[in-house]
Amino acid sequence: MFDERVRVDAIRVRELRLPLSAPFRISTGALTERRSWIVELESAGIVGYGESAPNDEPFYCEETLGTVHTLLEELFLPRLRGRTFESIDAFDAELRRGVRGNAFARVGLENAYWDLCCRRAGVALVDAIAARLRALGLPAQHCEPRASIESGVAVGIPEDEKPSTLGRTIEEHLAHGYHRVKIKIRPGWDVEACRVARSAVGEGFALWTDANASFELERDLDALRAMDAFGLLFHEQPLDHRDLVDHARLGREIRTPICLDESLTCERAGRAALELGAAKIWNIKVQRVGGLCEATRIYRLAVEGGARLWGGTMPESGIGAQPIIALAAFPAFVFAADVEPSSRWYRPGHDPIELTLARDGTIAVPRTAGVAASLDRERYARYTRPVLGGGTADH
Repeated sequence: MFDERVRVDAIRVRELRLPLSAPFRISTGALTERRSWIVELESAGIVGYGESAPNDEPFYCEETLGTVHTLLEELFLPRLRGRTFESIDAFDAELRRGVRGNAFARVGLENAYWDLCCRRAGVALVDAIAARLRALGLPAQHCEPRASIESGVAVGIPEDEKPSTLGRTIEEHLAHGYHRVKIKIRPGWDVEACRVARSAVGEGFALWTDANASFELERDLDALRAMDAFGLLFHEQPLDHRDLVDHARLGREIRTPICLDESLTCERAGRAALELGAAKIWNIKVQRVGGLCEATRIYRLAVEGGARLWGGTMPESGIGAQPIIALAAFPAFVFAADVEPSSRWYRPGHDPIELTLARDGTIAVPRTAGVAASLDRERYARYTRPVLGGGTADH
């Protein structure tokens, strides 16, 4: 692929704060601001950038901004500084040594390592991923990326919880050219929300739900069956965030397919899902699985097991979105990604890497070597502050 040997001369962590253009509500919580940790990994004067983007509170997973900060400060930075690693896999292995879970604490570091290697070698991230997929033994047809990815819009639960507001919001988003609509649901905001959404998008348009693990099989089976009437592509993570068994049972009770999100924490979880028949539609979030090393292993498993993929986000800033944009360009990703333009989430002029949506509803896959080539330095300096390891890199 390229020379992956890196001596870690310095690691800096900065806090990024981006105000959302409007609050975003899901079944388990609401966001008004995107805070995240930006990792700067430096070697021989070259800097790679990665983002860790959990939430302030543990309503999506067990990790939070606070727990990630603690692990970065007390474990990872002391462990990694001054060390030399022979490869990305060796770096990833060191991040996992003696550490169970904590994917969000690892992902900013690992993505920064990928970015550093790409920048140093003059290689686009999408090409580095293609080389890795080939090295994993995948046939050539699964290693050829597209030039762009299709973008889909995620619509939260309206603040006033009125179906008419949901319908108007969906219609406004459709005017931008998105390839599909995902609506957030929860028990009690489900069947009618699907009815309104289907009416707004029309028959045959790609529509699915995301329950963020808020339904229970026995209690909510009637509602889940009722939603079969609306021709949904699938339900994303309807049941518990740790569950695979009940998802397999649910799949036998309803016609709408099941997609795993929170439950797909690693390649091992994917193997269990295939063995149990829990779901063969998977949402890969680079953040949730701890980085591109694990994400590419899950991609290989999906190809081997016949699972269909799409790329999810937390959402991250334009910095953290770079890995999933690149990965979602590969053929096993068959559904529109959750990657949306910066203007969808953030106030104008804030995102350090501005993502834009083409008129055909796609986002171009970057061909530059590393994040730094696209980084708006003025925005980066304005909306980040140093928290660990010193000030901003100028490289």
